[in-house]
Amino acid sequence: MTRAMSEFDHRYNMLIERFASEPEPAFETAGEQAFTWGREWGCNSDVGTLRLVLMHRPGEEMRVVDTLPHIPELNAFGDPRTGAYWRGDTRPTLEQQQAQHDALAAALREEGVEVVYLKRAAAGRHKSIYTRDSCIGIQGGAIVTRMGPRIRRGEEAPVTETLAALGMPILRTIHGTGLMEGGSFAYIRPDLAVVGVSSRVNEEGARQLEEVLAVQGTKLIRVQIPGFRLHIDGAFVMIDHDTAIVNPSTLPFVFMEEMKRQGVKLIHVNHEDPSWTINCLAVRPGRILMSDKVGTRTQEALDKANISIRLVDYDKVGLGGGGIHCSTSPLVRDRL
Repeated sequence: MTRAMSEFDHRYNMLIERFASEPEPAFETAGEQAFTWGREWGCNSDVGTLRLVLMHRPGEEMRVVDTLPHIPELNAFGDPRTGAYWRGDTRPTLEQQQAQHDALAAALREEGVEVVYLKRAAAGRHKSIYTRDSCIGIQGGAIVTRMGPRIRRGEEAPVTETLAALGMPILRTIHGTGLMEGGSFAYIRPDLAVVGVSSRVNEEGARQLEEVLAVQGTKLIRVQIPGFRLHIDGAFVMIDHDTAIVNPSTLPFVFMEEMKRQGVKLIHVNHEDPSWTINCLAVRPGRILMSDKVGTRTQEALDKANISIRLVDYDKVGLGGGGIHCSTSPLVRDRL
């Protein structure tokens, strides 16, 4: 019995040795991605040529906005019980928002980008249009985030269903008490990224994000977003290999100095321009889609930096709290 077992173990060991496990090449490499997942997924920058983007055309979930009572002291509409809110005193029609969203999607397609849509929106989740926040495309796959406020909690399931249907690997779902929203994440270059810690992103969410990026050799910088501002894309967006558009009044001085040390040129949004000017999207290095409400001084600064601009009318959607950058979640970019 002992001898028979010994011969079995010997043969088994030889078999395992000959057909050993293979940790290399890594999951994110082009060959492994193509073999296992059908294509290279994700992004390792915010400026590589955009190939596939996730969007959500506003639909019936927006009807909840029409039911919200006005809160004069906040100059907003809202229901603290459900967490639903709409800033300002103007509620555009669903048809107006759909028309602008359709125009943005058409502009993306004309730029060579494939647009895919959420399979569904969670009932009453009227912020679902801002797909940037519910997932983050990184090298080899996606991170499904965990939204901060009550009105956005619940967007995570539809985006997970959509990514799974596309066949995109999900590398992490933010869990536990972690909070993370994609609008507060940005690649600076493939080996360096930044997350804005704010009311929508806590340290535990940043730690989980950092853990995934570290496997890929990407260092994560933390920036404290001031006051009750939500995301870093309201202050910092990469638009070329070494160029970012910034709002210097809402970025820490030490971060801007670090960007200069890293060789990143900072183009300041003129203080007279609308706040959503910065909320733009690079479709390839040095080519951006931007709100048509951009002022001439900011436009002149971009022209001087050889940034090509395509203007898109998006003010009606912007009234809901997010611009072009917020409304687009890159799933595949050419790697830098």
